[in-house]
Amino acid sequence: MLTFEDNDIAAPAVPANPTATAMPNRVNAVDKRIINGKTDVNQLVPFKHKWAWEKYLAQCANHWMPQEVNMQRDIEQWKTGQLSEDEMRIVKRNLGFFVTADSLAANNIVLGTYRQITSPECRQFLLRQAFDEAIHTHAYQYIVESLGLDEGEIFNAYNEIASIRDKDEFLIPFIDALCNPAFKTGTLETDQQLLKSLIVFACIMEGLFFYVGFVQILALGRQNKMTGAAEQYQYILRDESMHCNFGIDLINTIKLENPELWTDSFKASLDELFRKAVDLEYAYAEDTMPRGVLGLNAPQFKEYLRFICNRRMQQIGLTELFPGASNPFPWMSEMIDLKKEKNFFETRVTEYQTGGALNWD
Repeated sequence: MLTFEDNDIAAPAVPANPTATAMPNRVNAVDKRIINGKTDVNQLVPFKHKWAWEKYLAQCANHWMPQEVNMQRDIEQWKTGQLSEDEMRIVKRNLGFFVTADSLAANNIVLGTYRQITSPECRQFLLRQAFDEAIHTHAYQYIVESLGLDEGEIFNAYNEIASIRDKDEFLIPFIDALCNPAFKTGTLETDQQLLKSLIVFACIMEGLFFYVGFVQILALGRQNKMTGAAEQYQYILRDESMHCNFGIDLINTIKLENPELWTDSFKASLDELFRKAVDLEYAYAEDTMPRGVLGLNAPQFKEYLRFICNRRMQQIGLTELFPGASNPFPWMSEMIDLKKEKNFFETRVTEYQTGGALNWD
């Protein structure tokens, strides 16, 4: 029989008079913190970071599933030679990056970030975000399966295609640091390490590394090609924009609660990361688009990535690296800004089965 000593767990003290036990202090909103908080993480309310709860509710309202999108037209176009070699290269390179990118993002949330965040309302959004990443991975698998692509080629691209591998190798150290079971916040060094990881994933991975692919696939859709894949990418862009916006609010709140973290040397290290990220994503653009196609060319993406980089840096209080950079794809602005009046669901199936209607046989 196991004893408390066998498990190295202290036996709970039993008061002589249970009715005289002091009640623990209730959680006050003012005491809650994003990191290094001392309040009970199991008590969602009272809210302090209500913006996180509101973003959680908004993201739940955006729920979608890949199989709701009809891929029949995409299949016909793919298998009957209606796409050029350059267009097919774009699709396969995109899928090769994205099929693992969202898994990396999910691992970073579930195995790393979540356990370091002490605001329960922020944790609630992270749980929803992790589910979103699973849906996105499902979506890419659904496209691969629908088109009958070589699964080994697509899913192993992050090992075989240099432009994809280099982006993933840039990200992985920031995942490994947080996923280390010994990692713990509470010092200047580890708090800055966590903050840097959050910036890399919200502003660089979700806020920069995804955007060449989004432009390319949505440009296909604008030309009435691969419309099913483009529709799914549109939903994914909306999700990732919400993730990015949540991450930016999370980063800025950590800065407000822990101003000692935002040192000049820390900001300088972030500048270098953003500069490196722009170079990596531009190399990916050149690889996916060696020739002009869809009215796009790789040099346009250099300007676009500088524009996006400036925007992300300004959103977290850094000085932009590329003054004067402009957006060569103004048609993307509406999708990035996610105007609420836009109807994303004109082609969606709206009849869901409820639990009582399901056939369990």
